[in-house]
Amino acid sequence: MGALDEGHYNAELGNGVNLGGDVELDFDEEPDTFAIEEAVRVLLQGLGEDFNREGLKKTPLRVAKALLEGTRGYKQNVKDIVGGALFPEAGLENKVGHAGGTGGLVLVRDLDLFSYCESCLLPFQVKCHVGYVPSAQRVVGLSKLSRVAEVFAKRLQDPTRLANEICTALQHGFRPTGVAVILQCSHINFDPAHFDPACKGWANKTLVKSGSGVFDDDMSDIWTDFLSLLRFRGVNVGDVSSRSSGEKCWCPSHAFSNIGGSSDSKILSSVSSILCSLGEDPLRKELVETPARFVKWLMNFKNSKFETKLNGHVHNFRGKTDSLISHEDEHLCCEVNLTFLSQCEHHLLPFHGVVHIGYYRSNGLIMNSVGKSILQSIVRFYGFKLQVQERLTRQIAETVSSYLGEDVMVVVEASHTCMISRGIEKFGSNTATIAVLGRFSTDPLARAKFLQIIPNSCPGEH
Repeated sequence: MGALDEGHYNAELGNGVNLGGDVELDFDEEPDTFAIEEAVRVLLQGLGEDFNREGLKKTPLRVAKALLEGTRGYKQNVKDIVGGALFPEAGLENKVGHAGGTGGLVLVRDLDLFSYCESCLLPFQVKCHVGYVPSAQRVVGLSKLSRVAEVFAKRLQDPTRLANEICTALQHGFRPTGVAVILQCSHINFDPAHFDPACKGWANKTLVKSGSGVFDDDMSDIWTDFLSLLRFRGVNVGDVSSRSSGEKCWCPSHAFSNIGGSSDSKILSSVSSILCSLGEDPLRKELVETPARFVKWLMNFKNSKFETKLNGHVHNFRGKTDSLISHEDEHLCCEVNLTFLSQCEHHLLPFHGVVHIGYYRSNGLIMNSVGKSILQSIVRFYGFKLQVQERLTRQIAETVSSYLGEDVMVVVEASHTCMISRGIEKFGSNTATIAVLGRFSTDPLARAKFLQIIPNSCPGEH
């Protein structure tokens, strides 16, 4: 199955802290926290930001805590999780078959996990399905399957290695007849300039599997049973693969050549120092180019001037500007599902979604495809910087109103990876913000009419 060998695994078991109960990890005073904070300040300076400005003052600490929490698996001990959670359970008596603690398949589906890609330090989501076949009339507490999976997810990872490590840990942890793991992994889009709304912010998706014991044989009947149970959850079993470590990396950052060519050495060194503070070796072959890939991503959000970013294409395309227009001469227009990808200034984590813009247009104003492209450019411009969603919504509304008139309403719907990567871990949550200007601020019927136009299901939805 290509998983960790037993000697490597036993070394892993001895490297960690006791997780006998739920623990609250406080990173504020750790030396690693201070080191990461200093590295983040260097990154913020590289983005052209003032890390002392309001909104960024505590960002270095927030980023440090998020990274240390998101990689706390390096300091956790798998053995302590499994050891106290084995329970006696009899099998069938005087009957032919498998059930209970002597051979009955146990499958826990749809475990939501979150990890950081070791190739680029961007987040990826995991839907984990893990099962085992009990032996020796013993079963393990179901919650322990989730906790063991999380230990390895809370490290810099690759999907194949993650599946193998979970599988090996459980096999050696309580010696079942066999263990099977299937992961559905989704990587955040690496190239904001080519955001695909159909991907809902997640560009690369892959399914990988790992098996031990009776699951060593991919063609075994027990695998057939396992995969049949997953069909209830919509897993396309035909796409499940057992990728070896030598195969092409799934991370979309590998599609970019000369990725580290022009990066500032000080900025690259700051990312390397973060890797060290997380407990990793920046010289490990899988991590050698990680600083350059992360910096390439981050520089998408470097501060720039509005006029330069839009290459002079922004202009006033409003037809009537010199006279007042009555409500009877206007009708409600909208552009919906304008996509964006941005970077949260509080945690330096991506958030993505869609923008809906409503405005009143006079009979003399023609909004063509050029106008729509400019609205998309405005949306993406304000996305390509360190942001918070509330500010993003206001900036889009104010800028659009200067070209379309004061009667503008903007709705932004976004999914934030900071909501799933940190302690709260609210998978599937979505945040909506609204800005109303001019007539929309005083006319509830106008607001209601526009909101009814917005599609029920948006491409930016998770």
